[in-house]
Amino acid sequence: MTDSTRFPSNFVWGVATSAFQIEGGADADGKGPSIWDTFSRNSANIIDHSNGDIACDHYHRYRDDVALMASLGVDAYRFSLAWARVQPTGKGAWNEAGFDFYERLLDALDEKNIRAHLTLYHWDLPQGLQDGGGWLSRDTAHRFADYAHEVARRFGKRVDAIATHNEPWCTANLGYGNAQFAPGVADKKQAIQVSHHLLLSHGLAMQSMRAAAPTAELGIVLNQWTADPATSSAADRRLADLEWANSIEWFMDPIFKGRYPELSLQAHGADAPVVHEGDFAIIGQPLDFLGVNYYRREVMSAEVPPRKPEGGMGFTDMGWEIYPQGLTELLLKLKEEYPSLPPVYITENGMAAVDVLEDGKVADAVRIEYVRTHLEALKAAMDQGIDVRGYFLWSLMDNFEWNSGYAKRFGIVHVDYATLERTPKDSALWYRDFIAGQRQRKAA
Repeated sequence: MTDSTRFPSNFVWGVATSAFQIEGGADADGKGPSIWDTFSRNSANIIDHSNGDIACDHYHRYRDDVALMASLGVDAYRFSLAWARVQPTGKGAWNEAGFDFYERLLDALDEKNIRAHLTLYHWDLPQGLQDGGGWLSRDTAHRFADYAHEVARRFGKRVDAIATHNEPWCTANLGYGNAQFAPGVADKKQAIQVSHHLLLSHGLAMQSMRAAAPTAELGIVLNQWTADPATSSAADRRLADLEWANSIEWFMDPIFKGRYPELSLQAHGADAPVVHEGDFAIIGQPLDFLGVNYYRREVMSAEVPPRKPEGGMGFTDMGWEIYPQGLTELLLKLKEEYPSLPPVYITENGMAAVDVLEDGKVADAVRIEYVRTHLEALKAAMDQGIDVRGYFLWSLMDNFEWNSGYAKRFGIVHVDYATLERTPKDSALWYRDFIAGQRQRKAA
């Protein structure tokens, strides 16, 4: 690392996970089923025919996992609550045993001086709410606000930050647009209406948490990317503009501009969402931070078959182009389009690689290079005035990668799914040493 990658002394270094991907304990201690429990138990929905019933068994091994984080020297841990663990049907009575688990997790983090960045919703809606219409029902937005208030009331003084949603684009477009994710619906009109209810639920939750968690930073986490035309053709440029509008502006404009992007509304036509009077005022609650998850860019091609991206650094095991400079370009474009952009956290960044455990080690040099180059790209954006407060590497450990099951490994810690043994990969040791190096510069 060169001096150009020296980050501010108060920069937050973290790792991230989500509840369904690591916890297991699918019906332990009164937890109710979520849509991902239901979806993954239909083996036809998951590429390797697995499910999340055990996952990494973090529910029973959380102390060891916190000790692992501490050994890496991270400042913070970003994780999500399983809504159905603390409220089994998504409404009505709270499950104290579920809240007790998260109390114990926070205690363990406190003991190691690791700060908590909490996400309320990382895709695992209680099945009870899905049975009543799920995110297609406007009422679910109000149930989410009730849940947010209770979590903020209990934990608001114990956590540094609370994000309402993780990647609502995925909930809407993969859960309802193409049935790739739970609940497995393929209906464009439903997906667009769901996206509005997700944004509404975010605004309602922000309102319900403000009084209950006056010291916590409150925000939302969006997956974002640049949309580049594959060529200079008018058709490719049009596709790129539409992709940016549908994927980035569709979630940012309601929060920061009080409307949906006109280009998207024209494209959606009769599929545009039903919006009630006053909805945008609710959605546009001031944010303390914006979480940005960045993995790749989109390259838009009108050709058949589409032209493949060129100019990147290869592809990950997910087939995603490695394009670190896209992170710089994205952050600069966000600041240009949204001058009131709040402080940013990079809440996810990482890669799936084909990792092999040999002689107790995993040599994942490609992941180290991925992280290193993305950190350089992040610092380039910061040097140009973007206020970025922290970086959370995805993910702490290999886990249940949604419809890919356990076939794709994003972790910097290897998990043997037969024994559940954790083994830090070379990337974990690199990240540990990198963070230590940043601290040494801070002390110098």
